[in-house]
Amino acid sequence: MVEIFYKDGGRVSTSDQINFLEELGLDDVLWIDLSSPSGEEKRSVEAFLDTTLQSRLQAEEIESSSRYSESEVAIFANTNFLIPGPEHYSMETVSFILSEGVLVTIRDVSLRSFIDIQRRILTQSRMFPTGYHIMVGILENRIDLDADMIEIMAKEIAQFSRRASLGEDVSEEFLLDINQLQENTMVVRENIVDKQRMISAILKSDKFPRDVYTKLNVLIKDVGSLINHTNFSFERLEFLQNTVLGLINLEQNKIMKIFTFASLLFMPATVIASIFGMNVELPIFGGRLDFILIVAFMLLTIFVAFVYFRKRKML
Repeated sequence: MVEIFYKDGGRVSTSDQINFLEELGLDDVLWIDLSSPSGEEKRSVEAFLDTTLQSRLQAEEIESSSRYSESEVAIFANTNFLIPGPEHYSMETVSFILSEGVLVTIRDVSLRSFIDIQRRILTQSRMFPTGYHIMVGILENRIDLDADMIEIMAKEIAQFSRRASLGEDVSEEFLLDINQLQENTMVVRENIVDKQRMISAILKSDKFPRDVYTKLNVLIKDVGSLINHTNFSFERLEFLQNTVLGLINLEQNKIMKIFTFASLLFMPATVIASIFGMNVELPIFGGRLDFILIVAFMLLTIFVAFVYFRKRKML
């Protein structure tokens, strides 16, 4: 699917017909958004810009250190956009190509950042006079969404901390939930660092209009603060995980303490019962009171052991 944003007098119009490019010039087009494009659509865009578009496989194989490159006529950039799920977070690779002020984006899924910026272009066209401004606007919107996700994760971490402090059941499932939060935090951090590298590369370029560098400097500071926030969240999760493990160990120690105390408490009585249970002649009266005397002696040893452990504060 293709969405073409072009200048139409004093406003911006759109078209979803790839053949419409034949009626436009480079100065007319602002943005060509390709979502799961067909071969014909990609070839038409390549012919319009006189350049080669990357395939999805090529974009994903590019190393992070080479995700931004420039030639004499075009800028190529690839970055990951985070897609939150009910449990796991995934990343979608998006390719940006800038040539003669025209922005081309290639993606395979619907992204909220693109939907928001498309709406803004149609209502506030003066803020996006070139494809360079649109690309910076997409990054700006994406970083805002990343900040929202980090804030949501911080609230989830606070809820887990509250549950642990209130002494709720900290079972294996609780630990697995914390581990999943750690995985999500690492994915978010990786995604933000990827944006940081791209913005840093843009700041080193001299091809972008001067008026966008102010926004880029603000964005790089925002990204730095988000990275610090994710680092803090990860450290907080590690602390929470250690706390939960400590609580589980304490619970297990309590159970072991009960079994140990029960074993020690009944050990003297067990010894007495073992002695008088032997089939040999023992120094007792040999009358009917033998059973009562033995039971009384066993109870006495249990009471003495209980008092001893109580005084030693072992209970």
